[in-house]
Amino acid sequence: MSVWLPTAPCTPGDCAVHRGPATGPVTAVGRLLAGCLLVLAGALLTPLLAPLPGGTRDRLTRRWCRTVLRLFGLRVHVRGAGAAPARGTGVLVVANHISWLDIPLLAAVFPARMLAKSEIGRWPVLGALAARGGTLFVERERLRALPATVGALAAALTAGSRVAVFPEGCTWCGQDQGPFTRAVFQAALDAGAAVRPVRITYRTERGTPSGAPAYIGDDSLPASLWRVVTAGGLTAEITVLPLIPAGRHTDRRSLAEAARSAVTGSAAGRPGPAHTAVASDSANRSAPSVHQYLNSIPAPRSSSRTRS
Repeated sequence: MSVWLPTAPCTPGDCAVHRGPATGPVTAVGRLLAGCLLVLAGALLTPLLAPLPGGTRDRLTRRWCRTVLRLFGLRVHVRGAGAAPARGTGVLVVANHISWLDIPLLAAVFPARMLAKSEIGRWPVLGALAARGGTLFVERERLRALPATVGALAAALTAGSRVAVFPEGCTWCGQDQGPFTRAVFQAALDAGAAVRPVRITYRTERGTPSGAPAYIGDDSLPASLWRVVTAGGLTAEITVLPLIPAGRHTDRRSLAEAARSAVTGSAAGRPGPAHTAVASDSANRSAPSVHQYLNSIPAPRSSSRTRS
């Protein structure tokens, strides 16, 4: 791993603990098979969605993601609300990063183009699924690729796309969060796009935090999958925070700090009313991620609004 890539202090042994009921092995195996089969079916059927109108694709994506989450044994609570941007206006959705479950959880509420490392595009099945879904890939080890990445993000936002990123740069257990990368916020500034902060939390049926979904440190995907399907009463909570309008911040530092404060600052507060839906995508490892790469490099010189 490159020395400039940030890492979280979280480890599976210390943090990935579920203090709630456990699911029996038969039920857990059934959940695992059902969830994986639906993910595979989604990869095969994704090309059929391309000709459909955007609104129809979004509705089907939401339903598919909620069903995947439900099959893996999670319930979803959606909290909060905020003014939606005008139709066709690009929005940068930013969230804290805990698990590979974060991706379908976000898509269950905000279907969006994702930012991902180029290696994911070469994964069997899931790489094709990500590419067909409009994922923006970046070569994280190539420092010279940063201006093109920021430009691609800005272009997608300018064209009216919703783009989702995890700006912490690596996965954390959820008990603490890392700093937000600034480069992705430069793309929002360049495109004149609003930013939508989102907070992700995983809880037991008693409402206490659960570490079962955390995908951290040297964790493996099979181990993480098994923890999730054996964790009984697991709830994924997504809190939609107020939109940060375009133009409120004029430099990427203050915009990144405002977004992070929104995600972390009110964690102890009282979120808005929740509606419950019975409702995960490829794993996003905590070590070398595309967002880690973006966090370590200054914004492109060509931008007149670039400030550290």
